[in-house]
Amino acid sequence: MADYTQILVDKSDGIATITLNRPEKMNAYTRHMQGEICDAMDDIDADDSIRAVIFTGAGDRAFCAGADLTPEGGGHVFSDPNEVEDLSDPTVRDGGGKLTLRLFQSTKPLISACNGVAVGVGATMQLAMDIRLASDTARYGFVFARRGIVPEACSSWFLPKIVGIQQALEWCYTGRIFDAATANQAGLVRSVHAAEDLMPAAVALAREIADNTSAISVAMTRAMMWRLSNTEHPMMAHRVDSKSIYRMSRAGDAKEGIASFLEKRAPVYPDKVSQDMPDFYPWWDEPEYR
Repeated sequence: MADYTQILVDKSDGIATITLNRPEKMNAYTRHMQGEICDAMDDIDADDSIRAVIFTGAGDRAFCAGADLTPEGGGHVFSDPNEVEDLSDPTVRDGGGKLTLRLFQSTKPLISACNGVAVGVGATMQLAMDIRLASDTARYGFVFARRGIVPEACSSWFLPKIVGIQQALEWCYTGRIFDAATANQAGLVRSVHAAEDLMPAAVALAREIADNTSAISVAMTRAMMWRLSNTEHPMMAHRVDSKSIYRMSRAGDAKEGIASFLEKRAPVYPDKVSQDMPDFYPWWDEPEYR
């Protein structure tokens, strides 16, 4: 694994923790940070020993205070400084979206432990994570309309799915900052914790996944839930459900799951995501930027 300068990565007993690590700038987001997170996710996805990933921020003030508006050396903040006419040019692509698309492709469950301020991309990057926990000091804001831009990081796709279109539009229209209790009430976060209890709660959740479930089952479930819930008919889900159960019921993890249940013991699942996913996975064609 690479030596990173803007994130920290820890792997311990089946759980990886990625910490955004620019506390002197409230963990503000940069293109460099984006690249490091994507690289870390490549490494984590390739590591069969890792069963869940927790994201948090360094220090006690912020998860991520959005894009760094004063990057070292100056330069353009929200997009590549070199202007192009062709909007299909890869340099046009939003960096936050490149990150959330990478998170969307993860084969491991992603847990956010939001430990403070999370505005702009600090909020939108968490939308691509599966389960979001917050400290009672967390503050969120989809502040784009107050910066003269629009929601990024594919948040117009993620946010309405999580909190509904009405709430998503209100937060984005006003750009207001809101607290963890409001986020919890709206369903943006799963639970709110005292600051000292946040990471233990996130680890306990990751531990429950790591200790009790098949990695293949979780990877397939993640792909199915995110990709099939928005299709035009439940038949789309039925097709993938049926193929998945047919193939997986004959594999090692299903045999171990049944045996461990009947023998009243902890399971030891043999299959690995790196080599034992069903033969029809992935069942989709990944869209390209254009």
